[in-house]
Amino acid sequence: MLLSDQLKELAAPVLEKVRAHPFWSGLRDGSLPGESLTYFVEQDTGHLLPAYARALARTAATAEQDAHTALLGRSITGTLEARDRLREKYAELADGLGLPGPVHGTPSVGPVTHAHCAFFNASSAASFTAGVGALLPMVWFNFQVSDDLLERHTAGSRYAKWIEAYHPGPGYGYAVRAFMGLADELGETASPAERDRLVAHFRTGIRHEWAFAESSWERPEWPV
Repeated sequence: MLLSDQLKELAAPVLEKVRAHPFWSGLRDGSLPGESLTYFVEQDTGHLLPAYARALARTAATAEQDAHTALLGRSITGTLEARDRLREKYAELADGLGLPGPVHGTPSVGPVTHAHCAFFNASSAASFTAGVGALLPMVWFNFQVSDDLLERHTAGSRYAKWIEAYHPGPGYGYAVRAFMGLADELGETASPAERDRLVAHFRTGIRHEWAFAESSWERPEWPV
């Protein structure tokens, strides 16, 4: 079995729970409380995407092959451009949705977001395979969830325009396939220990994807 197929199989049950989560289902049918979308945008664009971009950079710096460095390097730019695009689209739509505009400066980080960002930081500092394993879940889940939103959302519902903006576009599939191809290369060339490390970090990463949806729904705050 290709390593990418193993990872997809590992992610499948969590992905189904994420798709069915009230945060994403509420986006699809328009029933999501506006405060949850605001929280998601603030945490995603203010903290998670920048942390992901930095983890890409650290992982790229430890790559032994130029092609791997180039792939991850292109993704740094794409991640930060996506961050800016989502901020701009939210600012454009917020008033019509009856939501507050974007926070000026960096919004306060939530506890679940903080843990997710720390995971990216630690994994990308551990080894190249650990970094790749930690980075892959966001690529795979974003591809699957954004497609699902676009295909199954209620036409004309409250968040339809946001869903259209949230989708990264048809070209994103090429990036996803490139990342999964990288996983397959490592599945063939990495030592058994490093291969296991990649899988272990991927497993933790998919749990963080579920936790981020849950936190956007619950909007937790620090206890003190």
